[in-house]
Amino acid sequence: MPSLSPSLPPPLPLSIFVIAKDEADRIGATLDAVAGLADEVIVVDSGSTDGTQAIAEAKGARVIHNDFAGYGPQKRFAEEQCRNTWLLNLDADEVVPPDMVADIRRLFEGGVPAEDAYTTRIAEVFPGEEDVHPLAYALSPVRLYRRDRGRYSASIVHDRVDLLPGARVGALKGTIRHRSVRSLGDQIAKLNAYSDRQADDLAARGKTIPAWRVFVEFPAAFLKAYVGRRHAVRGVYGFLTAMNYAIARHLRIAKHIERRRLAARARRDG
Repeated sequence: MPSLSPSLPPPLPLSIFVIAKDEADRIGATLDAVAGLADEVIVVDSGSTDGTQAIAEAKGARVIHNDFAGYGPQKRFAEEQCRNTWLLNLDADEVVPPDMVADIRRLFEGGVPAEDAYTTRIAEVFPGEEDVHPLAYALSPVRLYRRDRGRYSASIVHDRVDLLPGARVGALKGTIRHRSVRSLGDQIAKLNAYSDRQADDLAARGKTIPAWRVFVEFPAAFLKAYVGRRHAVRGVYGFLTAMNYAIARHLRIAKHIERRRLAARARRDG
């Protein structure tokens, strides 16, 4: 008896790319959520030791090694490995919901999407939460775009797509689930490493942050996260994650000032 189950829709002429390192606990869900959506999935790995590469390959991704030199350079490298004009970038800890997958398919029904790029709503899901909090703060960066109308910034710290002037931008339906926080300790370690790159970026661009900022950065950053980004709706855990954010912003300035101090001492010493 012939099967009555509907056939799966064909993959789109779309390249999905993900950068990763030691994401074995999260990348499987990321790739499962977009399984069958694109005719190419690329994972650029920067030296995982937890089996991330094998999981990605088992999910049908092509895995390429590239040493990490910053967020912009790594994503630019990933762009260059893609064969399609249309690209979708995901982080290894993000899960695309079914309504967004359906919306992407709808865009390609007439051949190619009408706009040059599309923003995607992304909200964090913290440990202990089943899904996105109804009042959670969300970002809306461009993640689906034409490679001939934009590409990732070369910045080592700024994770954004720079579009050409006049590029038309639409918005996708749905909200990506971003499980960026494994634990408070893991978050601190990640933010501490990120603050090193921020200090490197400030030095490379010749930027100087005045010393007085160190006295106000922590409370200002805490309020930004706790109130502005609505961590307060998460109760005690939201307070703790807002504190971590404030610590990270303080570290960025503290490391910047320390480097300037040591450089001035080196100049005095000849």
